[in-house]
Amino acid sequence: MTNDVIGIDLGGTAIKLGRFQKDGTCIQSLTVATPQPSTPKAVVEVMADAIAQLNPNHSVIAIGVGTPGPADAAGRIARVAINLNNWLDIPLADWLEAKTGCPTIIANDANCAGLGEAWLGAGRPFRHLIMLTLGTGVGGAIILDGKLFVGSQGAAGELGLITFNPDGPACNSGNQGSLEQYLSIGAIRRRIGKDPAELGRLANGGNLEALDFWNHYGRDLGAGLASLIYVLTPEAIVIGGGVSASAKFFLPAAWAEIERRVLPSSRAGLQLLTATLGNQAGMVGAAKLALQMRNDEL
Repeated sequence: MTNDVIGIDLGGTAIKLGRFQKDGTCIQSLTVATPQPSTPKAVVEVMADAIAQLNPNHSVIAIGVGTPGPADAAGRIARVAINLNNWLDIPLADWLEAKTGCPTIIANDANCAGLGEAWLGAGRPFRHLIMLTLGTGVGGAIILDGKLFVGSQGAAGELGLITFNPDGPACNSGNQGSLEQYLSIGAIRRRIGKDPAELGRLANGGNLEALDFWNHYGRDLGAGLASLIYVLTPEAIVIGGGVSASAKFFLPAAWAEIERRVLPSSRAGLQLLTATLGNQAGMVGAAKLALQMRNDEL
């Protein structure tokens, strides 16, 4: 018997798995294609086969899974899984435990990414932090005293869905003018007609329109973060997701906006950082979730 765990990042096109020791060392990793159509039974079969490759001797003590959607507070049920077919209230942890014989826990993938950055990434020095993932949507994670905070129903940490402008564009969540409607990739395209990668290249070349856009983007980010800082007073804020590739162009404006809006007493020592784990963060965080589950049981 070892103290190894398996962390899994379940995505719409790929499933990333890693076997981790308790100090965070990844001793083996594997990526498999998500079956199409990605029905629950088909996905679980593929996940179970991949887990068997990483756990041939049945020595792993727990499995953690990050899913593209909310999970219940107990970390057992995938309520909805975005970009997967026919996922609604799927008892994913129970199904995987039945297939593998290994204790399993699940959480939202953005939550897992935040936990991963807190464990092995940019958030390592801190016990209290938040993460914002800027991509197709705007996800988030709240880490309090080193542990993922999911709230009473398991759906906490949807930081991108806070109201930013009451009269702004409609959001898929049902909100209007959410922060996501100003910071996501789609919002960027709507506002300026270009993709973030192109805007990053233009800004690198000194293009004034691109630089001005990123300045305004940073101000919006800072204004949104101000509300979160007042509520949570984190030690650090970690910015990840695809848009963070251009962080050097918008974080200075975001920080200036935070300084303008937030009292010094609420931001003392606060650091604004970019994520360092890239697309491995979800898998790493899922492994940490598994370790914490076992530690809580002991």
